[in-house]
Amino acid sequence: MTVTFRCPRCEQTVKATLTPMMTSLECPQCQATASVPEGAMSVGEAEGKDQVAPSQKGRRASSHWQLHRCLVCPSRDLFVRKDFPQRLGIAIVVVGFAGFLAANFFYLKYLAFGFLFATALIDVFLYFWVGEALVCYRCGAHYRGVEDLGDHAGFELETHERYRQMAARMAEAGVDRHEAKPEA
Repeated sequence: MTVTFRCPRCEQTVKATLTPMMTSLECPQCQATASVPEGAMSVGEAEGKDQVAPSQKGRRASSHWQLHRCLVCPSRDLFVRKDFPQRLGIAIVVVGFAGFLAANFFYLKYLAFGFLFATALIDVFLYFWVGEALVCYRCGAHYRGVEDLGDHAGFELETHERYRQMAARMAEAGVDRHEAKPEA
């Protein structure tokens, strides 16, 4: 499993590979460290039971890891999304639509609909080919390669808005959003 996050101290983007034995995340630019919270990940047993992996004693290697909370910030709110750049998706749709309009301008009806169908086929192919990522609402950390996403839902606008409003209030009060206490 890998995590991509913004360092709370230097604001640089950091990509780290998480291992079962890892007890902290470190920024390679500023050497700031954040300890992996107790109970943030669990390991699945062969019988299907989950046991919380202790962060101090070392974690056993297993093929079934589940993430329960963000490892970078105190948030427990994570959502599942496709691991695909949204701007690239929009660009594909815009190019397909522009091709459709250009072909229609020259009265090339079959070519125009060919652009639409090709764009739709590219979209369907990408939907099935691209994997999923787990994203933190609060800090935006992306977790890739998480094997069990069953406890996490898709994006919820209400939760996103709650964190956006919290960040705005903290910025107005002059509080660093990374130093704020976890919500109840």
